[in-house]
Amino acid sequence: MSGDRVVTRVLCWRLERRDGVTIGLTAHDRDLVLDDLIYRAAPGLVPSAIVRGDTLEPESMEARGALTSDAITERDLLAGRWEGARVVAFAADWTGEGAAVPLGEGRIGAVSLEDGGFGAELRAASVVLERAVVEETSPECRAELGDARCRVAMAGRRRFATVTAAEGARVTVDAVEPVADGWGGGRLRWFGGDNAGLEAAVARSAGDTLWLRGAPAFAVVPGALVELVEGCDKSLATCAGRFGNAVNFRGEPFLPGIDLLTRYPGA
Repeated sequence: MSGDRVVTRVLCWRLERRDGVTIGLTAHDRDLVLDDLIYRAAPGLVPSAIVRGDTLEPESMEARGALTSDAITERDLLAGRWEGARVVAFAADWTGEGAAVPLGEGRIGAVSLEDGGFGAELRAASVVLERAVVEETSPECRAELGDARCRVAMAGRRRFATVTAAEGARVTVDAVEPVADGWGGGRLRWFGGDNAGLEAAVARSAGDTLWLRGAPAFAVVPGALVELVEGCDKSLATCAGRFGNAVNFRGEPFLPGIDLLTRYPGA
């Protein structure tokens, strides 16, 4: 590669949030348009050293920058909108000639706020190699309701509702749970208000009231639209009685525990 080509190479970032929002940033001194996406000039965005290798060691890097872009705000960082976002880093030729050179890809892990800026850890795809190969046994189901292992059809188990009142982690809606504690263990997705695009885990429900595992990131105004996704307590009794899905139960409720080793006749 000639010296001129190296001079015209600039670092670019493509960030894709889980809610579908996609932005582009570049270290160049002006905006670039690449593959129909505008990469905004963000000279304050500084990456750590990017190391590319052929080993199986998990790779990671960090990015630090100033909160100068309207696309990345302190408000959204604190709300967790950027956690788990897909990040693609590459070097592009700002003259429009030559193909882009991929530098790395991963997802945003830990995010920290600093004086007038932020820091984000980028975890490479190879981090999944650190996961356990074999699952541990458990009396509860290890699948998630409706996933490929559970196989319960979720059609009809999602419902849109409107928030009528909210106080802390307690939210009241204009819909009644399908069965007792039907929303417990499920999810609430915000489609309206300042929390739009965020999700919350439902701890339990009773009638038209839900208790979330944590208070919403932003104040809730009555009338906000939400989507309620039915939940499951992951017990065999619920799997068989409520969903008729015992054949796909992913737990071991009758497996003897470690106390079996201490049992003896007459104990």
